Amino acid sequence: MASEYGYGDWLLVVISIILFAFFITLLPYRRKTRLSKTSSGVLVAFFVALFAEMYGFPLTIYILSWAIGYQNPFTHEAGHLLYPQLGMLDPLHFVSIAIIGGGILLVSEGWSKIYKAKDALVTDGIYAHVRHPQYLGIFLVTSGFLLQWITIPTAIMFPILVWMYYRLAKREERDMESSFGIDYLNYKSRVPMFLPALHARFPAITTPGVPRDAPHSGE
Repeated sequence: MASEYGYGDWLLVVISIILFAFFITLLPYRRKTRLSKTSSGVLVAFFVALFAEMYGFPLTIYILSWAIGYQNPFTHEAGHLLYPQLGMLDPLHFVSIAIIGGGILLVSEGWSKIYKAKDALVTDGIYAHVRHPQYLGIFLVTSGFLLQWITIPTAIMFPILVWMYYRLAKREERDMESSFGIDYLNYKSRVPMFLPALHARFPAITTPGVPRDAPHSGE
């Protein structure tokens, strides 16, 4: 069994964490706040826990083996806890790759639109479909990894991560309403937060609002 042990590759753990730490830098928060820093910290912790178990030390497998007599050889292919009999050939693995790739594209596209817009309100491109494409991208990337390589720590951290970024999005929207007034309220009324199918459209707002003289949307 020792020759089949598929973990202990800490160099790959470090490389993976560095790559996704760079991914996190593509999130231009409207302004740095304690909530945005905390949300980023939880996201980093998610990736650290994920890759440490994916390539370093299979803590979840050890815990399950001790707690419920989970029978699973410690090969890398057998680390997929949902379908260990299929391992890396499981169709869900390829679905998860598509989900992760889609999430990365959302983050990249959102970042590009904000960067090019400078201090203007961004309402076109991907922002014409969802108000927070980058946070949606985070949810897709993390849920894709959760589907691909579920562990006890990441399963616990995922709902916390979603809740924190939802709170951050709501706070940023209040700032946007103060900064852009009616323009943002009308944009908010016609574009969904995350999921278009769950969005209820409302008539345009014509009541005068507050001044619009602050930076870009930034999420």
